[in-house]
Amino acid sequence: MKLVYKCMIVEDEPLARQVLEQYIAEHPSLELSAVCNDALEAQRQLLLDPVPLVFLDINLPRLSGISFLKGLVQPPCIVFTTAYPEYAVEGFELNAADYLLKPFSFERFLKAVNKAIERLDTRQVKPADALPPAIFIRADKKVYRVNLEDILYIEALDDYARVVTVQAAYLVNDTLKSLQEQLPASHFLRVHKSYIIAKDRIVFVEGNYMRLGDKDVPVGASYREAVQQLISPKRKV
Repeated sequence: MKLVYKCMIVEDEPLARQVLEQYIAEHPSLELSAVCNDALEAQRQLLLDPVPLVFLDINLPRLSGISFLKGLVQPPCIVFTTAYPEYAVEGFELNAADYLLKPFSFERFLKAVNKAIERLDTRQVKPADALPPAIFIRADKKVYRVNLEDILYIEALDDYARVVTVQAAYLVNDTLKSLQEQLPASHFLRVHKSYIIAKDRIVFVEGNYMRLGDKDVPVGASYREAVQQLISPKRKV
């Protein structure tokens, strides 16, 4: 059963609202519940229909987004949106899931939503080493939900990245660094400037290569120590 997360936009700029509405409509796991022009309207709406996720502008009339968030007793997951980068530090101090600097692309929006959904998922009780269920990526003008447990490796291709799973491969307009930030380090490892691999999908390691599925992935010189630590037998003291 696919999870759908209700969300709210709090934004006083018409163009910014339109962009967010479009992005949310394209996302298969988001459902737009309300659009508010200011924080006071958002407060009333949250009382009527609490939602788990809010896209919140900081520079709002009457009451700023930051003041609004500080006043909430049980705040939802927040993704800040603003044209002013100087607010970023305070936004993260308030434990926001992410901070979108206008204008932002759909790919950057996806990254923020992935962070927010992972946070919402972890609010439920899970084992400490549990693997988050999925990330959302954009490929072929579609948004795909990719189960993290199905990923074999991710390969950098100039300004793109190829996400290879057991079922399919997706060409994503995103950098390897950006994708790595969305993946749990407990289950994924950078082994080369052009490759991230799923630790649980390693078949064998031989010399400076490792096998994942039917692919031989090179191990870069600066990543060999991390790989060696991964594959070395754990010694009992």
